[in-house]
Amino acid sequence: MFTVQSELNLAAEHECLIIGLFDQPQKFEGKLARIDEAFDGALTELVKNGDISAKPKAISKIHTFQKVGSKRFIFVGLGKEKEYTFDLLREALGAAFKQVQAAKMTEAAVYLDSLTADSLDSIDAAHAVTESFALATYQFEGYKEKSNEPEKKIEHLFVYGSETDAEEIKASLTVGYAYGMGTNSARTLVNLPGNMLTATDMAEYAKELGARYEFETEILEKEDMIKLGMGALLAVNQGSVEPPKMIVLKYQGKDEWEDVIGLVGKGITFDTGGYSIKPKDGIVGMKSDMGGAAAVLGAMEIIGELKPEQNVVAVIPSTDNMISGAALKPDDVITSMSGKTIEVLNTDAEGRLALADAVTYAKHHGANYLVDVATLTGGVIVALGTNTTGALTNNEALFEQILEASHEADEPVWQLPLFEKDKKRVRSSKIADLNNSPGREGHAIMGGAFVGEFAENTPWVHLDIAGTATTIQAYDLGPSGATGVMARTLALFVERFETLK
Repeated sequence: MFTVQSELNLAAEHECLIIGLFDQPQKFEGKLARIDEAFDGALTELVKNGDISAKPKAISKIHTFQKVGSKRFIFVGLGKEKEYTFDLLREALGAAFKQVQAAKMTEAAVYLDSLTADSLDSIDAAHAVTESFALATYQFEGYKEKSNEPEKKIEHLFVYGSETDAEEIKASLTVGYAYGMGTNSARTLVNLPGNMLTATDMAEYAKELGARYEFETEILEKEDMIKLGMGALLAVNQGSVEPPKMIVLKYQGKDEWEDVIGLVGKGITFDTGGYSIKPKDGIVGMKSDMGGAAAVLGAMEIIGELKPEQNVVAVIPSTDNMISGAALKPDDVITSMSGKTIEVLNTDAEGRLALADAVTYAKHHGANYLVDVATLTGGVIVALGTNTTGALTNNEALFEQILEASHEADEPVWQLPLFEKDKKRVRSSKIADLNNSPGREGHAIMGGAFVGEFAENTPWVHLDIAGTATTIQAYDLGPSGATGVMARTLALFVERFETLK
């Protein structure tokens, strides 16, 4: 997939050579001088005339007319060097790779040294190259009738970089690609229709992932859940003909099973809302209600590839939420695995019920820290829109580590407040320990507060991705549809995790 060469070889034949260009008075001095010399200074003239732009994320394609080995140059605008960031580079390269893919090229070369600056070395630039390559060229094939024309995609990248040891660059390319591909796996899971990704299908996927990376794998069947008293997840499953699954993957990166990070992902493969049924417009797209599970599985793929020195247990409660004569009803009272009883006021608040048993089971497996991720509430979209994930926590130090990872992944997170009065609303049932839907006010906070009742005193962060799990329009790093949000954030969090004091 990747070939690293220490010196730029302008005579080498490539379908294209991607070159970074900063917005500065002299465009082709230093690293780029050789390239301009090959064209007798003509590239400088093209910049002056506006045919090549250095504005941030501008893409300029120039045919070389056999003056060099590459058939064309693709210049990537990087803006002013003092404003240059890793995020800008990742998005700019994403735009470039999309053009390469659209042109049906099968290979490309990247001049890595042209992407570096005082603020960004070649190691970080290499990571950006492969992460953006994987993310930007992702496509969900879907189920349309296939054309007889053979599909062309980028199969190989040549990377020219002389500033750093080639082995270090190769390692960074590998890491960036792992982050991109783990996110793409999460995207594909979310994009799959509910009839093609049942709880059983998700469990099989998890088993394959476990076998690939030698994770310890456990799949609880309905009978196991009954024995363990997982009444919350079982209640959500009551109306379905599909059996529920509690999916567990364990990665041990330390000698002892201690300081265990628990990643819990909501795996509702389709959500009708149950008897609190969703309207006809709101029910379309509910195949994505397992976005939290997808994020956790994507993160586990990245963890499996990179093998950080951490201990992780991933727990995914999976079922669909359907309607039948046996389905859960408003006013029902159920008993969770923790022993806490729950008055069900809204069957469309089912995700928090599934998460309740999953959080308890993660603690059963020794989780010392908990992060749950879920497409939990429409309220978080009202509060924060579709670009920002909402968060709640009972431990600021743990949340700061999640926040730092989210900044690096460019997956914005905003903390919502959680006060004692919010917790009291969740505990306000007259006939049970908790109620699952205290009302519309502070909807996103109430959903997270409910899950927090099961985290109890364990350091915990809740991530509500209802607004960020999918997008209706294409962007520099991906198409419309599933985003795979939080897969990279969770993996970065695990990789950089520092034990809380």
